Amino acid sequence: MLRIAVPNKGSLSEPASAMLHEAGYRQRKDRRELVLVDAENEVEFFFLRPRDIAVYVGSGKLDIGITGRDLLLDSGSPAEEILQLGFAGSTFRYATRPGTAKDVSEFGGMTVATSFAGLVKQHLAENDVDASVVRLDGAVETAIQLGVAEIIADVVETGTTLRNAGLEIIGEPILKSEAVVIRGTGAPDDDPKVRQFLRRMQGVLVARRYVMMDYDIRVEHVEKAVALTPGLESPTVSPLHHEGWVAVRSMVPSKDAQRIMDELYDLGARAILTTGIHACRL
Repeated sequence: MLRIAVPNKGSLSEPASAMLHEAGYRQRKDRRELVLVDAENEVEFFFLRPRDIAVYVGSGKLDIGITGRDLLLDSGSPAEEILQLGFAGSTFRYATRPGTAKDVSEFGGMTVATSFAGLVKQHLAENDVDASVVRLDGAVETAIQLGVAEIIADVVETGTTLRNAGLEIIGEPILKSEAVVIRGTGAPDDDPKVRQFLRRMQGVLVARRYVMMDYDIRVEHVEKAVALTPGLESPTVSPLHHEGWVAVRSMVPSKDAQRIMDELYDLGARAILTTGIHACRL
């Protein structure tokens, strides 16, 4: 069986399980369940702490896993990212009191507090900065107030928490993270079970980004219409019972669907419908 690590809690957990469910895999009903066997799909799921997943996958104990890019890089494990999943996006940045520093190049001799010590040490080394790193588990913004560090490095979404603590974001982002599928470095590229899993997950990603659009249009306007709805390969065009009319079916990006419908209507298209896509293979 394919052995897959899945986050058991936190911001990664529910979106990951939802995506796996959409991909046709069984998911646990009891959050206390740590191992789930999906015999029909020949997969065994292990629900682990998100921070530990890269370690298990990198050691070869598990075949692949879902975790955050930040957690993967922070772990230092011999594992690599093989698919971006498009959820749990975040930005990892430095912050400090106004006037302390403007850029990472000014951190020399200072102390940086963070929950991602490995990631920060690597970033400081890449910038040739000699600074100390203190690892804390959560609420790192209080480290400056309590005198533990002059700088913090943390996940930033809106920046409200930092501003409320009297801190300002400085320098360029350390990392932009999101949920990713990982495998051990050096694992074979041709594992058919891994390839099938990735196809399913890619199918969910495409299904979430596209809708199926159907409409009727006069034959003299077909070329202009299909220019608006080119599809992935090309649209399906079928003759209708009424002479001079055809039916067109095509996949279109869901974010553009309303605009495309307006333009098709102005072009003379009628009976314009959009339907969701639950799964696909490209």
